[in-house]
Amino acid sequence: MPRLHLAAVANRLPRWAQAARDQYLSRMPRGYEVGLIQVRPSAAPSLPGRLPPGSRVVALDERGRDLATAQFAKLLAEPTVFVIGAADGLDPEIRKRAAMLLKLSSLTLPHALAQVMLCEQLYRAATLLSGHPYHRE
Repeated sequence: MPRLHLAAVANRLPRWAQAARDQYLSRMPRGYEVGLIQVRPSAAPSLPGRLPPGSRVVALDERGRDLATAQFAKLLAEPTVFVIGAADGLDPEIRKRAAMLLKLSSLTLPHALAQVMLCEQLYRAATLLSGHPYHRE
């Protein structure tokens, strides 16, 4: 069972975004596999109950902390679920459970692009921790 998870409230991703997200996730180094938890917006209230027990919750939010890659990589040290809320934002229960609010960008991003960017950053952080030269300072 993966230690890392991506939980997202969204309708089906466009093919380009799903392909990009899945490409990054398939390339994750051993020990950094990422499980997907996806719910449709109509089922968003069920998301808190689907988060892995014992995992730290990091919720993506435009008002969250801005981390450099090396800082972000430290989040991968323990079981963590990264949560992307619906178009209207995060469920209050998720916000309350979050150990951290994290922003990917100060720009407003479409949901599909946020998923791709998060997966690229997960891949970059895992390769950095694995000593792979993908990340450059």
